Amino acid sequence: MAAIDPRFDKDGNRIGWQVRVRKRGYPAQTRTWRTKAEAQAWARQVENEMDRGVFVSRKEAENTSLAEALDRYTKEVSARKKGAVQEQSIIKKLSESTLADTFLASIQGKDIAKYRDTMLADGYSPITVRRRLSLLSHLFTIAGKEWGMAGLANPVPMVSVQKPNNARDRRLLEGEEDRLLAAAQEYGEPLPSIIRFAMETAMRRGEIAAMHWCYVDLRTSVLLVPDSKSGDPRRVPLSSRALAVLTHLPRRVDGQVWGIRADSITQAFDRACRRANIENLRFHDLRHEATSRLFEKGLNPMQVAAITGHKTLQMLKRYTHLRAEDLAKLLG
Repeated sequence: MAAIDPRFDKDGNRIGWQVRVRKRGYPAQTRTWRTKAEAQAWARQVENEMDRGVFVSRKEAENTSLAEALDRYTKEVSARKKGAVQEQSIIKKLSESTLADTFLASIQGKDIAKYRDTMLADGYSPITVRRRLSLLSHLFTIAGKEWGMAGLANPVPMVSVQKPNNARDRRLLEGEEDRLLAAAQEYGEPLPSIIRFAMETAMRRGEIAAMHWCYVDLRTSVLLVPDSKSGDPRRVPLSSRALAVLTHLPRRVDGQVWGIRADSITQAFDRACRRANIENLRFHDLRHEATSRLFEKGLNPMQVAAITGHKTLQMLKRYTHLRAEDLAKLLG
């Protein structure tokens, strides 16, 4: 039988009702509610679950705020991810949200939906909303499976978010490559060499930034990527143009090929685009460009996938944008 007693402040004013549920074989459960009706409902729920043998303590989830959980997630989960730096901005935004001070056990689907609507009203894109909610969902999953909060329900999957159409088909237009390389040359090395290398290999920005000379075999014209985005190593064949870029580079004492961080590549690339008066072009679009050019050279999908590292032909298709004008020439 649950014991329900009023709680008073120092001036003798009643501020809530404390519930104590004790049953043999289970740890004592205590919680304070604002109204007696809420206290009685919670007590009935706990006793019913204990009677059926399905009770799981929610105490930790009821005493851990989202902000505290995000801090733990940062240290124990996010720190092990390749995109830890990028994920920090998402965690920071969630920590500043109206949900931050709410206990995990108290967050419901309607709270997530309200947060979603607020973000959309503030002009955030659907993909940004999905990224934040995806991290939030993973946090609830980790809390339930690994942090001892087995009774914690994940409210995020109950909320729908418009599927974003983030597919890009941006390719270099006539004259843009020359203008981009000229602006990059003015900016200085290694940016122009990195741009040329990216368009020859279709490698990702992070893979290029992480290159070391010990993984480059100039004799066989092959570059080893020991840790790709998919988590698997892959060997990238180097064209004569890619080899020419590498052979003209000075060797660094630290063994790195470029000596520049991934985010610095993006910043330099964006400045070069502005200087060249090129709009709506991202460094990652060079991967689209390079992949499409591989097909235009006559390589088949399996050969292209072996170079780019795409796991499925569907993903490869997203990165392939063949120009109708070029296809018309092939038709004769």
